[in-house]
Amino acid sequence: MNINLTLLSQAMAFAIFIWFTVKFVWPPLMRAIENRQKTIADGLAAGERGKNELELASHRSADVVRDAKQRAAEIIAQAEKRASEIIEEAKSVAKDEGGRILTGAKAEVEQEVFRARETLRQNVADLALAGAAKILRREVDAKTHADLLASIKAEL
Repeated sequence: MNINLTLLSQAMAFAIFIWFTVKFVWPPLMRAIENRQKTIADGLAAGERGKNELELASHRSADVVRDAKQRAAEIIAQAEKRASEIIEEAKSVAKDEGGRILTGAKAEVEQEVFRARETLRQNVADLALAGAAKILRREVDAKTHADLLASIKAEL
């Protein structure tokens, strides 16, 4: 065995192995590594985009919530304003109705007073007639008439 021949054949076998590896094994490995690097880079970019979109969605949702709260506050304020308007309208209507009832009651009282006066006048007239009848039944005497009229006045 010759050591030079062995070294030379081993060097030759190694060179063939390197050539075979570079020609047939290395390109698929490099493609797989590049694909993997691209996939990882795409995944990181997608993660970053997702993070940015999440942040934007968070800001948008905060804006929507703020707008909803503001709108709710406006609606509540309008409802309170309308409630106070309704109360004021009801007070006004009640005051007007009270005024009408009071006016009706005053008119009714005036009618009752008028009826009472008419009744009183009728009674006075009846008393006057009764007094006149008494006077006429008695003898016609000025002193008796004066006394009788004084007593009638005292009764009234």
